[in-house]
Amino acid sequence: MSDMPAVPRSEGLRWLYLHGFASGPDSTKGVAVSRHFGARGVEVARLNLRVPTMEGLRLSAMLETVREAMGGEKERAVLLGSSLGGLVAAHTAAADARVSGLVLLAPAFQVVRQLRRRMGEAAWRLWEKQGWIETDDFAEKRKVRVHSGFIGDAEAVDGKFGGWPDVRVPTLVIHGRADDTCDIRYSRQWAEGKRNVKLVEVEDGHELVASLPRILAEAEEFLRPWGV
Repeated sequence: MSDMPAVPRSEGLRWLYLHGFASGPDSTKGVAVSRHFGARGVEVARLNLRVPTMEGLRLSAMLETVREAMGGEKERAVLLGSSLGGLVAAHTAAADARVSGLVLLAPAFQVVRQLRRRMGEAAWRLWEKQGWIETDDFAEKRKVRVHSGFIGDAEAVDGKFGGWPDVRVPTLVIHGRADDTCDIRYSRQWAEGKRNVKLVEVEDGHELVASLPRILAEAEEFLRPWGV
């Protein structure tokens, strides 16, 4: 923590939780985070990033939703993001000086590359050709067809800085070594050599549910300078 940049204390600091792909504001991690910090007098708003719709999901629309939720120019925010929400949080921090700190849970760095690897070339080409791909909607417990426009939009957004958001604020990254959705090596690569980034590796998969007590303890300690 001694290597971290100084954290300016701010009245009216906004705390926002950003869920992942095919998830929602009422995810297990989001609810656990808001309850934990709520018991300590900190209100964490859980944003809905299923925008503009789940079927028409766009990374650029997620970024705009977060920017609007941060309020006016003089507001400051702490962003806590999971998976794709972690990537959104990092990109927001790289572009918006109102973000003063980040907690990223299994962030989806290099999202298009990771999606393509996980899906396989045949499924990837099918997604591009037919214009949609069916996937699980974990928030609404149903199947959903996500439009292929997500690909080009994500490539345009994530292509900035070569797909590595240039974050300068204090950042805590927690990632599972057994994550088969968002490979931990990308978090390692992004965090390497950054004095403002603390990477905590846990023995867990992508969902990180088994690591929730550790996540909450690490996040609380890390965010103490912000008034927790």
